[in-house]
Amino acid sequence: MHYRTVRLGSAVLLLVAVVLAAAAPAHAQDGGALYKAKCSVCHSDDGSGSGATGKQLGAKDLRSDDVQKQTDAQLNDSISNGVGKKMPAYKGKLPDDQIKGLVAYIRELAKKK
Repeated sequence: MHYRTVRLGSAVLLLVAVVLAAAAPAHAQDGGALYKAKCSVCHSDDGSGSGATGKQLGAKDLRSDDVQKQTDAQLNDSISNGVGKKMPAYKGKLPDDQIKGLVAYIRELAKKK
């Protein structure tokens, strides 16, 4: 009887772990893919802001020292609340984990420079 309870408990824990593992990737989108979908139109694929739209809007070079010296919290705030009238706010449009993924991707852009 005790062995059966242990087996059932183990099966339930395994099922919960599988469900949680399967749900996480569906919610969290890759930072690079999200960047390409939401940011690259203004900031360019490489983060330079050198495309036509980026130049017209005065988009910052995300690889620059000025951007890279900002803390993760500051970058998170810029993405969440927008910058000026030109960069939209993504708070409420993207979950926090995706915004954190964008911050991590912005850090990676500077390494590719």
